[in-house]
Amino acid sequence: MVKSSGTTRTDGVYQALRADILGGRLIPGARLKFPELSERYKASVGATREALTKLAAEGLVTTKAHQGYLVRPLSHQDLADLTTARVEIESLVLKLSVLDGDMHWEADALAAHHLLERAQFRDPADPNHPTDEWSTAHVAFHNALLAGCGNRRLLDTAQALRQEAELYLQWSVSFGNEPDRDLAGEHRALLDAALSRKADLAQELLRDHIAHTAQLLIRCALDEPNSAVVEPR
Repeated sequence: MVKSSGTTRTDGVYQALRADILGGRLIPGARLKFPELSERYKASVGATREALTKLAAEGLVTTKAHQGYLVRPLSHQDLADLTTARVEIESLVLKLSVLDGDMHWEADALAAHHLLERAQFRDPADPNHPTDEWSTAHVAFHNALLAGCGNRRLLDTAQALRQEAELYLQWSVSFGNEPDRDLAGEHRALLDAALSRKADLAQELLRDHIAHTAQLLIRCALDEPNSAVVEPR
């Protein structure tokens, strides 16, 4: 049930829907029907529609003729396009963030990393997906790294692309379980490069971080693999 205290009804539905999508409780490609959602979240059709519109703008929900709203389907072509865009845009935004960020940006990035390091990654009751706690901390950490960028258009674009990628991350069973990868180490290296003001190094580390993750996430899409997905360098 969505609580209305402290937030509007639409915001409550939006937050609950978003958490259910990223938490794997609403699967990619699933139809999102107004009567069912209204009952599930104890909200009006109007509030539900507004929440879906907001999620569609973030790329977590899409629309299809004769089917209405759907949880964004996963596909290799979409992941290839998304990865290419992220490698170029998000890494540039991080470089600008390192160059432009002030002491408040440094403090926010350090605090976000502290929370990420201490968040529980897997829930024994649902070992195939990262926990909501870790996912929230992961998004917050990467957004904190990018937040120093003074170009708001580039920053908004980079954050929107990252939000779309979170859905793929949630559905990759292998994410975080690779024996030859130190995910926590990659995050620490990104933070260290950023706080040391090594803009070019931070940019390259993020490019590799995004590309490496994409090679794992491609296994969770349903269509034929696309060779255009960026390879780690």
